[in-house]
Amino acid sequence: MSLRGLGDTGDAQALPALFPAPEPNVPGPVRRRPGPTRSGTGSPTDAGRQLVFFGAEAAEPVVADLAGLLAGPGEVVRMGGTARLSVLVDAAWRVHVLVAELAQRGLAASWERTDDERHAVRTSYTRILKPLAAAWLHGPAKRPPATFHLTGRRLRLWLAAAGTPEPLGGFLLRLGDGDQGCWEPVGAALAAVGLTGPLLGSDDGGPGYLITGRRRVGRLAELVGEPPRAAPADAWPTRS
Repeated sequence: MSLRGLGDTGDAQALPALFPAPEPNVPGPVRRRPGPTRSGTGSPTDAGRQLVFFGAEAAEPVVADLAGLLAGPGEVVRMGGTARLSVLVDAAWRVHVLVAELAQRGLAASWERTDDERHAVRTSYTRILKPLAAAWLHGPAKRPPATFHLTGRRLRLWLAAAGTPEPLGGFLLRLGDGDQGCWEPVGAALAAVGLTGPLLGSDDGGPGYLITGRRRVGRLAELVGEPPRAAPADAWPTRS
């Protein structure tokens, strides 16, 4: 079933009633934070606060943000001079959020329900995704490029696709089951933005990185921005 992006022509197919109305996802204002002094001797607290400049609300959406989906369970495949991105999600609200996010980046998306009651969201094959595929694919294997890093918008996409709240607190950022070669560099990228957490294996509900503690969850909330309108109240971290 096709899900045309927001702002497409009138022949776009309406979403089933089980999906809430999508959020426009207009970037919010940049929140300025105090930086280092002119002498370059800013305090450690100032340096930590500057991480907000990598937040989802501090930059315009770009195709490179889709690396956040590949950090999680997203997949990219090539065909000739084009590529297609896909991800399996476990809830209908995630479909709405991802389709809107893809539309902001000029990518139309389709979805279908899978036999295990999940939803497969995928783009069309397009030249737009060729650089992303070239950076992440080593033969058939998915690997982060050496320059990979996480920003707020990349984290927002990862969380929207595969982030789940844990019963005892915190959020589990799920990884691809067969992407073991990605796990260590993705964990290093999380640590670089102040989101260190243990890697849980499949026996513990993973694979995924568990972000716990008030400070780290607050940092996650600051980086990913306000919750999408389609997301359930408990499915998104809050700033406290």
